[in-house]
Amino acid sequence: MLVITDGSVVLLEGKKREYLVEISDETFHTDHGILDLGELREKTFGDIIRTHLGYEYTILKPRAPDFFRHCKRTGAPMMPKDIGIILAYTGLCPEDTVLDAGTGSGILAIYLGSIAKKVVTYEGNGEFVKIARKNIEAAGLRNVEVRHADIVSEMPRLRKKFDLITLDMKDAAMVVPHVKKVLKPGGFLATYSPFFEQTEDIRVAIDRGGFHSVQTLECVERKLEFTKRGTRPSTRVAHTGFITIARL
Repeated sequence: MLVITDGSVVLLEGKKREYLVEISDETFHTDHGILDLGELREKTFGDIIRTHLGYEYTILKPRAPDFFRHCKRTGAPMMPKDIGIILAYTGLCPEDTVLDAGTGSGILAIYLGSIAKKVVTYEGNGEFVKIARKNIEAAGLRNVEVRHADIVSEMPRLRKKFDLITLDMKDAAMVVPHVKKVLKPGGFLATYSPFFEQTEDIRVAIDRGGFHSVQTLECVERKLEFTKRGTRPSTRVAHTGFITIARL
């Protein structure tokens, strides 16, 4: 049975709200009263903690989707539906090592790190690096390393080879020519781009690079809304980006 200790991050799930909190001696104010976070010590996942007003929260172990919803963001992260395509079409497994570029807030790295053996992720913005490292630390992932550097200039200097390379960055097409040097035979390249023009540049670079099994996909997700008037798809915009996957 897992015991919750200092520094742990847990998900508190109530009937109407949920919170991601770190165990400490502080109090935490919710919409339904105040929680003493110190009471979380020595509790286990599945236990109940109550606010001073008696409102109950169930203590849960957070997973990648929980960090997607609650982590501090530096911009628009890759959506779970798009991450799912990368995981499914590359067959990422626990023996794999991953090179990721365009860390942002670290959401993709958290998903990758929850499966892969090792993830090395690059981010050129120093403030983004700080946020990503904090988010990844909160996720309890010691197999994810965040490096503050420009992958375009760093890629030619890399000596290790990876099973999967993921690029979520504006200049992804500039990185593609260097991918073959650090990608294992049979390994995958996966890129994410929100615009047609950016995606076309990536495809041109991939076609020149000698990859095979190349495909570009768009995953359109529509949530259903259930109301008293009836059930219908949500009117939210379904497009987020294009995922291009290629194999060496």
